[in-house]
Amino acid sequence: MDYRSIDTPAVLVYMDIIERNIAEMLDGARAAGLSHRPHIKTHKCVELAKIQIAAGASGITCAKLEEAEIMAAAGIENILVAYPLIGEIKWDRYAALHAVSPGLLTIVNSITGAKGLSDGALKSGEVFDVLIEVDGGTSRGGIAPGLPVLAFADSLKDLKGIRVCGLMYYPGANYKEHDDAGIIAAAERERNDVIGTARLLQYHGYDMSVLSGGNSVSSKVPGYLVGLTEIRAGNYIFNDCQQLYFDRVTEDQCALRVLATVVCKTGPNTAILDAGTKILSSDVFHGTDFGYGRICGYKEITITNLNEEHAFISSPEPLPFEVGDKVLIIPNHACVIPNLAGEMYKIRNGEYEGKLTVDARGACR
Repeated sequence: MDYRSIDTPAVLVYMDIIERNIAEMLDGARAAGLSHRPHIKTHKCVELAKIQIAAGASGITCAKLEEAEIMAAAGIENILVAYPLIGEIKWDRYAALHAVSPGLLTIVNSITGAKGLSDGALKSGEVFDVLIEVDGGTSRGGIAPGLPVLAFADSLKDLKGIRVCGLMYYPGANYKEHDDAGIIAAAERERNDVIGTARLLQYHGYDMSVLSGGNSVSSKVPGYLVGLTEIRAGNYIFNDCQQLYFDRVTEDQCALRVLATVVCKTGPNTAILDAGTKILSSDVFHGTDFGYGRICGYKEITITNLNEEHAFISSPEPLPFEVGDKVLIIPNHACVIPNLAGEMYKIRNGEYEGKLTVDARGACR
C-alpha cells in the first residue's frame, strides 16, 4: 500500500532512515570507545527500543519510572531512569522494579531523593546503584561540576541503601550551538566537566564506573567525548527541525513525518492543513521565523500558525497544492509527536509496512 493512501493526519516513520540513523550513531560510539544507551522518551515504543538493542545498544534510558516499568515488562534490561525519583510511592515502585529488572539504574540530585531511595532499598534488602546528576549548563536539576559534586557525594556516605557508581550529565545547552566549531567546543566542555569531576571523586575513593553523557548533538561528534563510558542520544533516531534548520542534518535523515491533507485554499499563496497542535505540537524556535515545521521538499513554504486541528501555511509564491493534496511535514520537535499520536505507520521505500504502537504513551509518572 502506498503511504499516500493513509488517512490523515498520520505519523509516518521511515524504517530505512531509522535503521541508518541507528547504525551511524552506534558506529561513531564504538569508534570512540563508548557504549550507547539511547533515550526512548523520543519514541516510547517497545519495538523501536528492541531494534536499537538488537543493533548494539547497551540498554535504554527512560525519562520516567512508568516508561521503565513498561519497557521492563517487555523484557528490556539495563535501564537507566534518568530522572530524580521523589516521593514514597516512587521509591516503593523503584524497589519493586529493581527486584525484577537486571541492570536497573537511576540518578540522585538531592538529599531527599537519595535518602528515600536508600530507605526503599533497605526495606527490600537491596542496595541500589545510583549516578549523581551533574548540571550540564541547563540548570535543570543537576549538581554543579567539580567540588559541589564531591560535597554532595560526601553527604550521601551514611545512606547504606545506595551506592554511587558514577555520574550522569545532560548537555542540553549545546542545542544553542549552530555551527561545527560551537558544537565541538560544547562537547569538549562536556567531556572536561565529566572527566574532571570523575577524577576528583575517584581521588576521594568513589567508584566512577559509569560516566554517562551525550545527547543528539554532542553524540554526533563522539571523538570529543572520549573518556566517558556511554552516550544517551534520543532524538537522533528520528531527527527533526531542531537540527534540520541549523544544517546539522538533511531531510533525508529525518525519519518521522506527519502526513497531512490540504483542506482549504484561502488564497493563491495560503492554505490550511488538517494537522494542528494535537499532532504537531506548538513547539517553536523563539526569535526565529522558521514556523511550526518543514514541509518536505518546500523550504520556502512556512507553517505560520497552528490551532488544535489546523495548520496555516504560506508561501512567497503561489502554492503548488490544491485541496485534497497530501504533504509531509517534518516537525519542530519529534520527541513529542509519538506521545501525541499513539500509533505510527511504518514506511519503507514509500510503501506501508505496518503499525507501531506507542506503548508508553502518556507514561509520565
